[in-house]
Amino acid sequence: MVDWPTNRLGTLPIVRAGMDDSADAFIRLALERRGTGGRPFYSTSANGQVIALCEQDAEFRSLARQADQIHADGMSVVLFSRLSSTQPLPERVATTDLVHAVAARAVKTGVSFYFLGATEEVNARAVENLTSAYPGLRFAGRRNGYFDRAEEDAVIDAINAAAPDILWIGFGVPLEQQFVVRNIERLHNVGLIKTAGGLFDFLAGSKSRAPQWMQTLGLEWLYRMILEPRRLAVRYLTSNPVAIYAMLRTIAKRGH
Repeated sequence: MVDWPTNRLGTLPIVRAGMDDSADAFIRLALERRGTGGRPFYSTSANGQVIALCEQDAEFRSLARQADQIHADGMSVVLFSRLSSTQPLPERVATTDLVHAVAARAVKTGVSFYFLGATEEVNARAVENLTSAYPGLRFAGRRNGYFDRAEEDAVIDAINAAAPDILWIGFGVPLEQQFVVRNIERLHNVGLIKTAGGLFDFLAGSKSRAPQWMQTLGLEWLYRMILEPRRLAVRYLTSNPVAIYAMLRTIAKRGH
């Protein structure tokens, strides 16, 4: 088990680990659990939207807190940790960057991936692009995310048959957290599960990352909102104030 300290932001304990430590641990944990038939290690992430949802929805808060590990996948989370702790989070561990760090290590160690989520076209292209970027990367399997609850047993059976070391699940919040909590005890042939949000869209090239300077300044959310104003403007306008309030409350508690 990874024994990292955490920083509380809002209602969530965010792991105090950087990109390299996180990627190294993914490989180690996946290999430790290979073939053991036990419960996989479960890693998820938190950004402003997730912290806001945890404030507003007790059921989702319970789902998020069942993860073994929660990474900071939003620069705002890292910035607020610097205000609320003398030992802040070292850096943002964005899933869109983490997958590359893990893939580079997976090639050297023989760790296998499985992509679950997105459309058939996006999923296939994401796998193709990642294997092109990392020759030798092994995929145990892949499947699009378009299936209903009646098909879920068959999906679980297929994943277990493929026996991936790391299962990346990209359904978006909160569907991916619901799926993991509902099925984690049955995914006995998986080493590690990582919720991945819209990762496959970025790997497939369907969506683009913000310029590096915007990522550094914590403005990737603004870049995405400019590209998808109708979908994201309402989300950010409603979730950001709630997330900011939750993280400010963490700072206020430290001051007492």
